Amino acid sequence: MEEVDNSNKSKIRLNFLIAFVICVAFLIFKPEFFWIALPFTLTYLVQAFDVI
Repeated sequence: MEEVDNSNKSKIRLNFLIAFVICVAFLIFKPEFFWIALPFTLTYLVQAFDVI
């Protein structure tokens, strides 16, 4: 498995935080669009944990 450098890992974590904020905002303001942001949030979470 390829090792990810720290700058790329911090970018992935930042992308996760942004996707998470968008996901929560959709859940609060437009619950019917919550599912649109969910795949991005989960993908960045898995990348931040170095699973994929």
